[in-house]
Amino acid sequence: MTTVPSTTGHVLVEDADGIRSITLNRPDKRNALTVEIYETLAAALADADRADGVRVVLIAGAGGAFTGGNDLKDFLNNPPIAEDSAVSRFLQAIATCAVPIVAAVEGPAVGVGTTMLLHCDLVYATPDARLHLPFIDLGLVPEAGSSLLLPKLIGHQRAAQMLMLGEPLSGEQAAAVGLVNAVVPSADLLATARAKAAALAAKPPGALRRTKALMRGHDREAVLATMATEGRIFGELLRSPEAVAAFQAFFMKAAAKG
Repeated sequence: MTTVPSTTGHVLVEDADGIRSITLNRPDKRNALTVEIYETLAAALADADRADGVRVVLIAGAGGAFTGGNDLKDFLNNPPIAEDSAVSRFLQAIATCAVPIVAAVEGPAVGVGTTMLLHCDLVYATPDARLHLPFIDLGLVPEAGSSLLLPKLIGHQRAAQMLMLGEPLSGEQAAAVGLVNAVVPSADLLATARAKAAALAAKPPGALRRTKALMRGHDREAVLATMATEGRIFGELLRSPEAVAAFQAFFMKAAAKG
């Protein structure tokens, strides 16, 4: 049953057996995120909190990719500057979601594709997963509270390697530093993540939500405050000469590749 339909079919939302499966479905663009996709994701997550039958959310990508990050043309045409932008509403929704979130990561997880994982409770990845945070290369700063959450999770030096140097991690490297729970073969990824989601859905729902709230609650205000600060600086830098030059270089490189 599709609960929160996407107008273009780029997000598939299905509820079954207490699990809300959210699948990014734009494989020809490596599931790059547009405003429309962010709007659908935000609605699906917010509704999951209110829906009595939803006990767990499972996020995955179609076609061998989690997400290549933002669709940069759409992103620049619709910059997420306003506090109520679709991007902001998605980040707020995933950061405050009361039900557990399980992620299945295959292939690229670029930018927000990695930072959103910091708000998931269980993450499973394939060996070819590539967690990449190239914000600084675009003249920007991190988002989704990652400047707080990532150093806390993997340590300052490793976080600097990802956020300052922009060096990606493979699935196995991400597992070694605690960014993902386990690495599984591509053929088993979705089944593994769904089995873990089913195990969570079988737990007493009230205790499950309260356990997540206890685990996340002591950081909640700090995370939301960090997200607000990141968003303000992100918006300022998006208009900067550095960022303009970086985006121009990116599009020129992409055009040269054909």
